[in-house]
Amino acid sequence: MLSNDTLTRLGVSMAERGKNGFNVLPFLGFTDQQIDEANLYVCGMQTVEGAPGLKSEHLPVFDCANRCGTRGTRFIRPMGHVRMMGAVQPFISGAISKTVNLPNESTVEEVEKIYRESWKLGLKAVALYRDGCKLSQPLATAAKKKTEEPAVAVDAGGAPIKLHRRRLPRRRHGFTQEARIAGHKVFLRTGEYEDGVLGEIFIDMHKEGAAFRSMMNCFAIAVSMGLQYGVPLEDLVDQFCFTRFEPHGRVEGHDNIKAATSVIDYVFRVLGYEYLNRTDLAHVIDEVPHGTLTRRPHATDMPVGKEHRGPATAPPPSNAQSPASSPARVAAAQPSRLSEADDTGMASLTVQNKKLLGDAPACDSCGHITIRNGTCYKCLNCGNSMGCS
Repeated sequence: MLSNDTLTRLGVSMAERGKNGFNVLPFLGFTDQQIDEANLYVCGMQTVEGAPGLKSEHLPVFDCANRCGTRGTRFIRPMGHVRMMGAVQPFISGAISKTVNLPNESTVEEVEKIYRESWKLGLKAVALYRDGCKLSQPLATAAKKKTEEPAVAVDAGGAPIKLHRRRLPRRRHGFTQEARIAGHKVFLRTGEYEDGVLGEIFIDMHKEGAAFRSMMNCFAIAVSMGLQYGVPLEDLVDQFCFTRFEPHGRVEGHDNIKAATSVIDYVFRVLGYEYLNRTDLAHVIDEVPHGTLTRRPHATDMPVGKEHRGPATAPPPSNAQSPASSPARVAAAQPSRLSEADDTGMASLTVQNKKLLGDAPACDSCGHITIRNGTCYKCLNCGNSMGCS
């Protein structure tokens, strides 16, 4: 154990000491390679491969479902799991609760082969899991790749190079989205460059008091300045999505965003969905009749005022084709986004989501909207079940 006085002499701040996974070795002059070698010597290789006195023909006895350690190469092949279950299935009346582990580089053809072989062997159920297919998993078999921190560009005098601001044109395009978050009305306005890249945002609210409105205005100005100085919108969306504070809850007025954990969460969900095509942040995704995702147009290319449009009327019949009704003009005049009339041809899951959003609560784990599952509700984002197992 190193005392606080020793850590202070080494230049370790109190904030560094409180971080999870704090390691004092870098402060003692150890490089990353030296730390890895020390870990291998102290903690072991976590695999029997390469152990002295162990013959290669004995290694299959020690094979596991996944590669062992950072230097292990052997593991039970996926078809081995299937054949083991096939040997036991005739003696069991029910299905076998056994997962077939696949490496990260597995292909669709290999998955198809496993299902077909399971059917031939008479298995009543088979579950597959590909390593690394989820953002988090209990067992991580792959070593984390350490990336070098990019050096800050400096000029000849040693000072960081000053960033240049890309100013917006005085007349620019954008869109205004009106919505209500738990009954509080929010107006989101955007401004774009000539090439359609987002360059500024405005957030307007009322009934919240002058202090709250001023804070939201200052926050929008700070985000706009960051965008104009080159901060990627992707980083801002990842940073501010899922922030939680009042008001939060159900969202009314947006076709795809149906719940938000805060006003900031709603704003960056909209920006991510409209400008980055981040469909993972939306609760309702437009689909074509065969269930494939549509390629969304640019945010300002979508038709507006849909709720004020009346029923479409058929054009008068005419034998002669006018210049205005040429195929090219008709194709250009059709909206590129699915209208409400196309809901009848959408995939069943999307239609179900739109119908059940009226009484479905938000997930108590991640904040996404839930759908009815029997007499309870389940979340399609995190898999949480509210009331049912």
